[in-house]
Amino acid sequence: MFIMNRIGNYIKEERKKAGLTQEEFAMRAGLGLRFVRELEQGKETVRLDKVNQALAMFGKEAVPGEREE
Repeated sequence: MFIMNRIGNYIKEERKKAGLTQEEFAMRAGLGLRFVRELEQGKETVRLDKVNQALAMFGKEAVPGEREE
């Protein structure tokens, strides 16, 4: 799914800008390392609450809505 790839790429880029490893990011965000890895790889079946938990680290949130072209 295109959206999950975009979110995963965003998380990965911002995490790297912050100088955090996946493990450090997972710990700070209160998420599991496996989830962070799967999110960054664009896995389609991830829980939205956990996606938002990761995005909250950068002041962002995923919300349902119309698809942007």
